[in-house]
Amino acid sequence: MVDVDAKKPRFRSQWQTEGVSGYEPADWHEFFVAAVGASAALLGLLFVTISINLEHILKHRHLPGRAAGTLGTLLSVLVVCSFGLAPGQSNRTLGVEILVTGALVATQAIWVSVGKRSQGDPLSWTLGNLPILLFPALAFVGGGCSLLAGSGGGLYWILAGTVLTFVAASLNAWVLLVEILR
Repeated sequence: MVDVDAKKPRFRSQWQTEGVSGYEPADWHEFFVAAVGASAALLGLLFVTISINLEHILKHRHLPGRAAGTLGTLLSVLVVCSFGLAPGQSNRTLGVEILVTGALVATQAIWVSVGKRSQGDPLSWTLGNLPILLFPALAFVGGGCSLLAGSGGGLYWILAGTVLTFVAASLNAWVLLVEILR
């Protein structure tokens, strides 16, 4: 008997990547290395930004929390992607590490956005900043849960959380470096 499917040419879309899985951390090694380096560099730049404008930041009740939350989200990328580089650990262990990191950063985002809110603070300070800090953390929580479940996207959630973090950090760095001086 002849296997008809074996003779058909196989075409791949330009968007498909053969052999990459959302559940194989070794396939994501280069991504993890790049994300660790980028987040470490951005953390350093954010520390410089905060140092330059510390006096201005401390004059506004909502900005120290925004700065702390931004540092926390960048640190979460550094931590999560460092966990991804650890050799030989199971997806279950990696999933727990990512889930816990995401939950901690989500808690910090809520605390600095809502918990530090004072009477008379405009609601826009909370509603404008909370999603920017919370969505990357929730992507990490989703990635940790997905790795634990073995379905639902796995490490692609980490990619999304990392990109969201870099966007959020860029927006908040702009506020802390430029907008604060207007």
